[in-house]
Amino acid sequence: MRNFTEESLTEAAVARIAPECDPRLREVMTALLRHLHTFVRETRITPEEWFKAIAFLTECGRFCDDKRQEFILLSDTLGVSMLVDAIANPGGGDVTESTVLGPFFRENPPLIANGGDLAPGIAGRRVNVDCRVLSQDGTPIAGAQIDCWQASPEGFYDSQMGDGSAHNLRGRLTSASDGRFWFNTTLPASYPIPHDGPVGALLRAMGRHPMRPGHLHFWVQAPGHRQVITHLFVKGDEYLESDVVFGVKDSLVVDFGGADGSIHTMRYDFRLRKAA
Repeated sequence: MRNFTEESLTEAAVARIAPECDPRLREVMTALLRHLHTFVRETRITPEEWFKAIAFLTECGRFCDDKRQEFILLSDTLGVSMLVDAIANPGGGDVTESTVLGPFFRENPPLIANGGDLAPGIAGRRVNVDCRVLSQDGTPIAGAQIDCWQASPEGFYDSQMGDGSAHNLRGRLTSASDGRFWFNTTLPASYPIPHDGPVGALLRAMGRHPMRPGHLHFWVQAPGHRQVITHLFVKGDEYLESDVVFGVKDSLVVDFGGADGSIHTMRYDFRLRKAA
């Protein structure tokens, strides 16, 4: 097969997938090839523009390390992460809605007893977090594992502070016999995603800001139930309507209290769907 043209090249590329290829990989790659070729034809991409795209992706790779994942930022800011999540976790009903994991999750966070401090040594307005983990029908779930992490009042995660090795502003808790878990922390602030790299440059070129509204991250897991990865957003935050990663859902916006400096208790019930 030679002498490919604009009209014949797509089907030729699809035909190169071997018959013994994994069926799901064949399905995905066939769709990818056809959509990608259609995109090139529709936009009439020039060789110079295509090399710019390759250089952009190469630069994204250079910005990736054990504390930063530029490709997750790219996926998030293009809305792809939330689209994948929406397909995998359709909303509605009486279960807690999900949202993106984000690039700042870390394995093996410190274990925190109920009533402990998620942000020791971090100055800022304090908030008591008092939540429950429930099954879809409202039955309390004991022994659920809850990972929680957040940005500081200045808008930085622990991996962005100092050499990034310290674990702070994050922890792992376990729900009590009544499904409750509780801790205190500082009020999470709105913050910019890392925008000193290629993803930030792309946002600026599109006239977009890099800001996320203030929120707490939660990853809740319990035997016999589907896990949920989600945020709780600070009610009244100025970026709720324009979250750079499209992650805000009305059911996840909660009252963290006013700005009078008093300690406020934020309450929320996480409801998990039974596992299939």
